[in-house]
Order: sequence, then structure tokens, then C-alpha cells
Amino acid sequence: MKQIDILLIDDEKKFADMLSRRLSLREISCEVCYDGQSGLTWIQNNPGAVALILLDLKLPDIYGTRVLAGIKKIDPAVPVFIITGHGTQEDEKKCLALGASEFIHKPVSIEKLTTLLDQAREEVQ
Repeated sequence: MKQIDILLIDDEKKFADMLSRRLSLREISCEVCYDGQSGLTWIQNNPGAVALILLDLKLPDIYGTRVLAGIKKIDPAVPVFIITGHGTQEDEKKCLALGASEFIHKPVSIEKLTTLLDQAREEVQ
């Protein structure tokens, strides 16, 4: 099974593809899913294969809090960072209660993401 650094679950295709390209330029491997169900299916089919998940809240099929709960049932140890342009304080409280490690508002800098990935890797080791 191939280990990847980041699974990005975000329906904003241009944003997700651009972020994936920018991460790959920094030699950070990234897989992209454009809706909640495909993200959950990917995690189910690749248990333990990802170091960090970046999850958008506003997805076309399943709201991000439900995706987060599903991720934590499949792989409770994987760090999940919520990355959203629409999240409220109530969303943040719920996500943190469900096990999210971070709640980040868009736009987010590549530098911040790489720092958070490094921290997530250190916690696993």
C-alpha cells in the first residue's frame, strides 16, 4: 500500500487541483477527492495510507461534519484538518468535538499547511 502525505476532500475543483500541484512542488504527495462519499470510500479502501486529511465542510453530497464522523470511525488516529470558507463557530465546536485536529479558514498558506503536516508526522512517530 502506497503511503501519501495528504488526502484533500474539497469540491472546489480549481482550489483542490491548485493546492495539490503546489504541495507536489514541495514533494508532498496529495490525493484529491471532490465529494464526501468518494473521500470516505478512498479512506475505507486505503486504511492507514494517509498522514493527514484536509476536509472541506461544504460538500455537494454530505456535510463535512458527517464526513469527519465517518473518517473517525474508519481511522480514528488520522489527523483531520477542517479547511473551510464557510465555517461558523458552531461548526468549529462540533468538528473539534468529533475529533478534528484543526479548524482553518480559507485561504490558507502553503507554509501553514506544510508546518501542520510536519507536526502531524512528528506526533505519529
